[in-house]
Amino acid sequence: MSNEVVHPAARRSVRPLAQLLPYIRRYRNLVIGAGISLVVAAVTTLTLPMAVRRMIDHGFSASDAGFINTYFSMLMVLAIVLAVASATRYYFVITLGERIVSDLRRDVFDHVTRLSPSFFDVNQSGEIVSRLTADTTQIKSAVGATASVALRNTILCLGAIAMMVYTSPKLSSLVLIAIPVIVFPLVGFGRSVRRRSREAQDTLATASAYAGEAISASRTVQAFNGEAVAQARYGSAVESAYAAARAAIKARSVLTAFAITMIFGSVVAVLWFGAQDVLSGTLSAGTLGQFLLYSVFAAGSLGALSEVWGELSQAAGAAERLSELLAEQPDITAPENPVAMPEPAQGAVIYDDVHFAYPSRPGYKSVKGLSFAVKPGETVAIVGPSGAGKSTVFSLLLRFYDPAKGSVRVDGVDIRSVDPQALRSRVAIVPQDVTIFAASIHDNIAFGLPTASRDMVRAAAVAAQADEFIARLDQGYDTQVGERGITLSGGQRQRIAIARAILKDAPVLLLDEATSALDAESETLVQKALDDLMRERTTLVIAHRLATVLKADRILVMDQGRIVEEGTHASLVRQGGLYAKLARLQFDYDSPEASNVVTLG
Repeated sequence: MSNEVVHPAARRSVRPLAQLLPYIRRYRNLVIGAGISLVVAAVTTLTLPMAVRRMIDHGFSASDAGFINTYFSMLMVLAIVLAVASATRYYFVITLGERIVSDLRRDVFDHVTRLSPSFFDVNQSGEIVSRLTADTTQIKSAVGATASVALRNTILCLGAIAMMVYTSPKLSSLVLIAIPVIVFPLVGFGRSVRRRSREAQDTLATASAYAGEAISASRTVQAFNGEAVAQARYGSAVESAYAAARAAIKARSVLTAFAITMIFGSVVAVLWFGAQDVLSGTLSAGTLGQFLLYSVFAAGSLGALSEVWGELSQAAGAAERLSELLAEQPDITAPENPVAMPEPAQGAVIYDDVHFAYPSRPGYKSVKGLSFAVKPGETVAIVGPSGAGKSTVFSLLLRFYDPAKGSVRVDGVDIRSVDPQALRSRVAIVPQDVTIFAASIHDNIAFGLPTASRDMVRAAAVAAQADEFIARLDQGYDTQVGERGITLSGGQRQRIAIARAILKDAPVLLLDEATSALDAESETLVQKALDDLMRERTTLVIAHRLATVLKADRILVMDQGRIVEEGTHASLVRQGGLYAKLARLQFDYDSPEASNVVTLG
């Protein structure tokens, strides 16, 4: 299955707004309340022309002054009923719109968080966020105000046409003949508006995606004096979005002009025939007045429908984009009958002839025939040049991807046969590129264990040598760290990540250069904490700095997706192969310190 968000071929064949029906059904009481209010308001409005007819035909004489007073009193009552019905209609439909969009946003976000990393390899996060915000806002407007106006005018139009037929079948037949001439072009224009609205939303999402990327990297942009480049690129994207939006507005304007011209032109023509009947005495003035008001209601309703049709077309485009997201299926899922992980957990890891290429680069294998085993409690370091496949080893163990060939087993179980969440509950990772959320320090450490108490969080921070700097902050563990932990230093962020892994207390530990951002003093303290943590766990360590792997039980040297050497630091240096070459780049063997380093192996 393709992981692309956009499916152009599917755009024309679906009816996206129908995707909202399951959400609408959840709130039947709101729908019923809105429906009753709409009907009451429409019926009240439709009674007014009948009152006008009776006053014209029977009420304008001195002897009928009481009749006039009674009718005007009734008109006041109808006005109050109409006001109450309109207010309740507004309340129900707007509340319904807010409720549906809240549910839709939650469902889309929940679904997106379950999608496999391969989806995010080819789709921009900013574009996805645009769908969660701009597109859902468009739908909220449609489900709320626009849908309310559409329903109200639909009821008024149908009711007015029915009353026109009742009032004068002859004149109504002329109107009914004109309706197809009006409606069919409207539908054609509506399709054009919908297509152009979709294009406008797509280009706006592209602009939003780039803006989010540039803003999140604002320091890098400024450090390289890249403001002009970023501004030009975003300006170009915005102009493209404007051009697409202008095309949609133009199509909608033409639609509105055509609709109003045709509708009111037809009304004028029909009324001319009615005026001839009044002159000939076959139709009373009051009846023509009644028919006139109903025709105005019908024409006004059709005109309003032509306008809201454009808004509904825009909402259809937004719903279509969201439905595409909801239609995406994760590549990595739990099997129908998942195998239970063995208890108690041991932490044994085996890679057996694993071959893998990333979906975004299917022609390049990141690992080829990878085979090795890690015994429970063993520490194995993985080293090698950039692009050797080290990080892929971690991604496969976490089952972010499945191998094309071979298997990865944990405690003797093929990880493809277990629930991914059950697997990941046994693995803790400290990545090189630490993720810190815009939340408190407590929440960041407890991210993998939200039920953790403050004492548990503090104990993990103490073990990670983070408690000291946290205690110096104004609000301690309740300190908000800003987006991506921008208020913390690189070393502080890394110690937060180590505390998070310690708190998870998983039997398998993955360290991706976990001390790379620490100064010498902090690195010594954290390395001691990691040594204590690793002692009772199976640990895989990715290392770019060889000084961090000297105490590993074994070192695996990878190059071009394969293991090319294996041994301890000292034995690998003596072999004079790739590891020795990497070591020579980092250690000066002529110095006394280097002799001590080699002895540590």
